[in-house]
Amino acid sequence: MSRIGLTFASTSAEGRAALICFVTGGDPSPEATPAILDALVENGADLIELGLPFTDPMADGPAIQLANLRALAAGANTAKLLDIARDFRARHPDVPLVLMGYANTMLRRGAERFAEQAAEAGADGVICVDIPAEQDGVLGPALRAQDIAFIRLATPTTDAARLPAVLEGAGGFLYYVSVAGITGQQQAQQASIEDAVVRLKAATHLPIAVGFGVRTPDQAAAIGKVADGVVVGSAIIDAIAKAAAAGEDPAAAAGQVVAGLAAALRNTEKVPA
Repeated sequence: MSRIGLTFASTSAEGRAALICFVTGGDPSPEATPAILDALVENGADLIELGLPFTDPMADGPAIQLANLRALAAGANTAKLLDIARDFRARHPDVPLVLMGYANTMLRRGAERFAEQAAEAGADGVICVDIPAEQDGVLGPALRAQDIAFIRLATPTTDAARLPAVLEGAGGFLYYVSVAGITGQQQAQQASIEDAVVRLKAATHLPIAVGFGVRTPDQAAAIGKVADGVVVGSAIIDAIAKAAAAGEDPAAAAGQVVAGLAAALRNTEKVPA
């Protein structure tokens, strides 16, 4: 079983949802990112999403947009992020690591080369926001040839007619984008999230992780009652930005946010499916 599968099996056995934490690699600098990743793990993150910085992150709200710009200004690029991923894998051999980003940063070096380098760096999965399921062939086969899960996104507008295409070739977990919008701006109503998770679970054996708009421990706990995983990004990135601007330790700030989220999920028992 993959690291992703083992992690979801472990958290399920504990009766809780997994905490999935996203940060933009290279923010506030490539040199600061390893300590931030370590702080996420040390404070309770079960799975890490490492964002590959890009100039036009169209699915992301202001917090992550600014993080991308800060990272690029600090000299971050895909090659440096792969080095960071490789070092992370050496320090944390059992923690799943997912690379998240956009097609431009992945395909410009060629799908096969990107997949090979991602595998060599220890990545377990890839989320590519702007490659729709219908265009799986541009990246999916190369990733699967390297045993890297191609993690797909489902949204409130993914209806029953399209869902089979989204699930075809998907791996790792299904990422449910709970709002029809960008990251960090608003949260969907709990009832709509619960309905969506039930619908998606009926269609796939993949774990269902819910993200977009999840910022507080209470929000994470509510979603964690029904979902297999809860994804948090903007709240962590805001803490990193504020700490860096104040001359404080961004890793410690990120860790404090994650500790609160992790405690909330560990104290919230999942409702049986």
